[in-house]
Amino acid sequence: MSAGNTTDGLLLAERDTDEGRVVAVCDADVLGETFEDGQVSLTVTEEFYDGDPADAAAVVESLGDCTTANLVGERAVEIAVEEGFVAEENVMDIDGTRHAQLIWM
Repeated sequence: MSAGNTTDGLLLAERDTDEGRVVAVCDADVLGETFEDGQVSLTVTEEFYDGDPADAAAVVESLGDCTTANLVGERAVEIAVEEGFVAEENVMDIDGTRHAQLIWM
């Protein structure tokens, strides 16, 4: 998926697998960073999260079409919460950044 407006500072990656579509969304400024909180560690790898620049509308469309999604960063998670894809109480805070996962069952 190609996104139009890049002002939201988001990166969107989509992969089709045998199990369905996997989506990864992150705030561009957390790409390559590692966040740790006790025994929990999250690395925002380029291999998984680096995708096309995206705006909020592209992220919402992608989340609506995915089977699973991983979201990292304030803006990426905020969009998923605001649009009803993720409940706020299911959002993790890891070392100052927000992380959420979405699985459609």
